[in-house]
Amino acid sequence: CKAVLNRNARRIKLAEKYRARRDELRKVLKSAHATAEQKEAALRSMQKLPRDSCAVRVRSRCAITGRGRGVFRRFGLCRNMVRDLSMSGKIPGVTKSSW
Repeated sequence: CKAVLNRNARRIKLAEKYRARRDELRKVLKSAHATAEQKEAALRSMQKLPRDSCAVRVRSRCAITGRGRGVFRRFGLCRNMVRDLSMSGKIPGVTKSSW
């Protein structure tokens, strides 16, 4: 589980590092004024960037367990941890509903 968390942390760091470069190249690719040669060059430059520098490859993971599925953005925790912590009263403002 540690390796998965480290890999995701590396992806986050790379995505942040190359964000400006990717946005710049994406702007050239979507531009109506760019020539075909410019678009081709931008595409080749984008393909040369590290694969993990793409923000789509970053996965939201639970801060406690590292679980990749069922993660609530609001808490940064997976559903199991949200349930356990809310039942024990460790998440402020969250109560069990009853009607």
